[in-house]
Amino acid sequence: MSSQPRLHQRGPAVQEFGTVTQLPIALSHDARLYSTQRLNRVLADTQFLYGLYKKYHWGMRGPTAYQLHLLFDKHAQEQLELIDALAERVQTLGGVAVGDLRHAAEITGVPRPPDGLDDVRSMLSRLLDAHERILTDARDAATRTAELGDDGTQDLLVSQIIRGGETQVWFLAEHLVDTPEL
Repeated sequence: MSSQPRLHQRGPAVQEFGTVTQLPIALSHDARLYSTQRLNRVLADTQFLYGLYKKYHWGMRGPTAYQLHLLFDKHAQEQLELIDALAERVQTLGGVAVGDLRHAAEITGVPRPPDGLDDVRSMLSRLLDAHERILTDARDAATRTAELGDDGTQDLLVSQIIRGGETQVWFLAEHLVDTPEL
């Protein structure tokens, strides 16, 4: 015995990405496999939406900088909670959640923003576009997973991803309404 940590260990994968293990949760292999594939796509997109929120939170400029700085941080935190819920659902179904950001970059459909900073309206538009992409995919996945009998995945997609996303879209879109300044 030694108190020296055994560093730099590597081993074979215990489960490959894109597979599901058999669990006694009364869902077929095919339903669980389909659900994990769809959830991982939403998960990758949500990870990138979280990144956009943090990028814009840190880079906020202009007269509404303080308000949007706080809003973007709040929305980022909510996305972080969704990331965890999505990943845990994938694991619950016997799958492997996409957790490496390089892997998520291969799966996501959210367009990469410029390395620099956009103006505020462009930031808001990029966030809205990412939300719409996620909402479109989540609605389709919710319908299909319900047809396959995966009520847990359907509930997660509707109650958390869709409803939460719609609320965030509402708050973001209101910042693009032209109203007279005070």
